[in-house]
Amino acid sequence: MNKLFGLCLLITTTMLMCVSCVSNREMTYVQGVDSLFAAPKNIAKDYGLIIQPDDQLAISVSSKDKELIAPFNNGTVINSGSNESYGSQANLQSGMTYFYVNKDGTIDFPVLGRINVKGLTIGQVSQKIQEQIRASYISDALVTTKIMSFKITVLGDVANPGTQSYTGQRLTLLEAIGRAGDLNNTAVRKNVLIVREENGKRVTFRVDLTNPESVFNSPAYYMQQNDLIYVESNKSVKVKGSTSYTYLTVSGTLVSMAASIISLIIALNK
Repeated sequence: MNKLFGLCLLITTTMLMCVSCVSNREMTYVQGVDSLFAAPKNIAKDYGLIIQPDDQLAISVSSKDKELIAPFNNGTVINSGSNESYGSQANLQSGMTYFYVNKDGTIDFPVLGRINVKGLTIGQVSQKIQEQIRASYISDALVTTKIMSFKITVLGDVANPGTQSYTGQRLTLLEAIGRAGDLNNTAVRKNVLIVREENGKRVTFRVDLTNPESVFNSPAYYMQQNDLIYVESNKSVKVKGSTSYTYLTVSGTLVSMAASIISLIIALNK
């Protein structure tokens, strides 16, 4: 009897040790990051959002002379997200006028007319419009541009899947996962998929969250508008509902019950 109990105890202990080893190895993010960044490294600054069709831009023109900038902030022109422009009233807030980027990558700006902004950063858009206004209209004009439609989607084995809206201009992959409530324990951390639209094409990236080089050196580390993050589940979840999974679950329960009964019998016979 003691030998049987000892065998059950040995099997149970071995299984727990295996699970523990797998958990530490498979679930810890950016392993070895301390040694990788033992010497400080410069942070890449190429996280600026690239303007795409259907983006919504908030553009403001300022100057010492408010009368001069009035025509540029009057909200008489706003794009609808198509190749046509409409003279409907713009949404004005804190001096900002909102524009939708057409499918051809242009916006219709008051006074200046149609401006191509596709593929530019918000800083480049501001500079482009500012130079045109200063050259012909207002010498001290200052232009500010913001992207108001920065959204990404996180799906799969995370705590809170769904679409996130972000008001800033810088969002990393790890921050996006954190905003989704982090990955569940059953999630595969070594093969996270990011789908992105670039220049009219869809591109994909794979990131191993346990590997700091894979994370921080990935082109997908800094999020872009409309990025999709998908986290798959491990095999234990994929086989749920199958005959094999049910058999293993029942077998595990029976082994636990048997070990408990044997332990009780031994205790009573002492």
